[in-house]
Amino acid sequence: MSTKIKGICRNCGAKLEFYHNPTPTVDIIIEIEGRGIILIMRKNEPIGWAIPGGFVDYGESLEDAAVREAREETSLDVILTDQLHTYSRPDRDPRQHTISTVFTATGRGTPRAADDAAETGIFTEDNLPDPIMFDHKEILSDYFRMVRDKERSI
Repeated sequence: MSTKIKGICRNCGAKLEFYHNPTPTVDIIIEIEGRGIILIMRKNEPIGWAIPGGFVDYGESLEDAAVREAREETSLDVILTDQLHTYSRPDRDPRQHTISTVFTATGRGTPRAADDAAETGIFTEDNLPDPIMFDHKEILSDYFRMVRDKERSI
C-alpha cells in the first residue's frame, strides 16, 4: 500500500495528497563477446562495483532508459537482447525503495567510464570484483545461471 503524504500548497493553501511509491530503475548486463560482462565502479555513494544502470526518466520507456544509462556510464551503444527479471525487494537499494528491471545487452567497442562511473571493468563469473553493490550479486548469480541453462539446452 502506498503511503499518502499530506501537505498544503504554499501558493493557494489547498490540501494536497502525494503517494510515496517505489522508484523505477533499470540495470543492464552488457555482454562483450568472448570476454565477459561490464561492471562499473560507482563514482557516488554507495561506492563499489555495480551493474550499469540508473533511474528511469519521466516519459521514458524502460528500454530507452536502459540504452541511455548504458551509453552514459560505459560510453557504449548497446543492443538489448533480453529482459532478465524485475527485482523489487524494498531494501535492495539503501538510498530508497527502487524496482529495477534488468536487461541483457550486447556491446561493441571499448568501454570508457563516464557520468556516474569512475571506471569500468570486464569480468567473468570466475573473477567478479569486490564489493558488489546493492543486490547486484544476486542479479549476477541469476544471470550466470540463465547463461549456463541456455548452454545446456543447446
